[in-house]
Amino acid sequence: MKLTGRGVWFYPDGLTSDGVVDFAKRIEAMGYSALWLPEAGGRDPFALAARLLDHTSQLVVATGIANIYARDAAAMKAAQYTLAEQSGDRFLLGIGVSHRLLVEDVRGHSYGPPLGAMRAFLDAYEAADYGAVAPDARPLTVLAALGPRMLELARDRADGAHPYMVTPEHTRMARATLGLGRLLCTEQKVLLESDRAKAFSISRSAAALAMGLTLPNYRRSLMRLGFEEADFENGLSDRLVEGVVAMGEAAEIESRLTAHVEAGADHVCIHPMHPEGKSEPDWATLEALAPS
Repeated sequence: MKLTGRGVWFYPDGLTSDGVVDFAKRIEAMGYSALWLPEAGGRDPFALAARLLDHTSQLVVATGIANIYARDAAAMKAAQYTLAEQSGDRFLLGIGVSHRLLVEDVRGHSYGPPLGAMRAFLDAYEAADYGAVAPDARPLTVLAALGPRMLELARDRADGAHPYMVTPEHTRMARATLGLGRLLCTEQKVLLESDRAKAFSISRSAAALAMGLTLPNYRRSLMRLGFEEADFENGLSDRLVEGVVAMGEAAEIESRLTAHVEAGADHVCIHPMHPEGKSEPDWATLEALAPS
């Protein structure tokens, strides 16, 4: 698998299972090359991926990301290899350390130092045997990497990185760290709304943004890019909101997506924000930004 082009990053838990299948088939027909599924307390991403891969023919299904605290390395590898073999190499495993809140408060595990935890997980993953018929090609793995050291680990021990909640400046830094020959699959939130005041209001109230920016991992990442504590106070600064959300007309959003590609992204997965805050696809955005 050489993942290129444009994909979609989407929370599917507001849809029925059949609804998610219809969604996947429709974005495949629109020319999107991949669907990225999170793991955030709803559906199991591997069980859902199996169904989606069975109901599509070309679409890559990727985890963005699978939590390394949710299953051990042998189970993660077995799921990855099973789905890759079943689908003809259309499954991409994205893994990450998640966040202390989601690991300790939600799952009841102990959250260790992120870099050490990921190294230990990759050691166990590499040592794990897979006893079934293997896929034709070795399945690919990308890490949820934001900081320089996790990006170096993605370069040295995986096939690339899947950064979330980032800017084109981060993409440029990530490509410089990864070098050539490693996948860089960047998530970008998008909002199709020409009224700027309304766009800022919608973005600030969006759960994906409001919740994400309370998590220390994302906050530290954005501060490395030049944002300050003041940007996170009093309802988020305009500068911060516009930094992580590509908003406006389709042409303005396309400019941001192009900036990621020019900065070194192999694949940009758009994360469409519904203008009415609904947990369903915003088809106007998906159609406006469709590759085909």
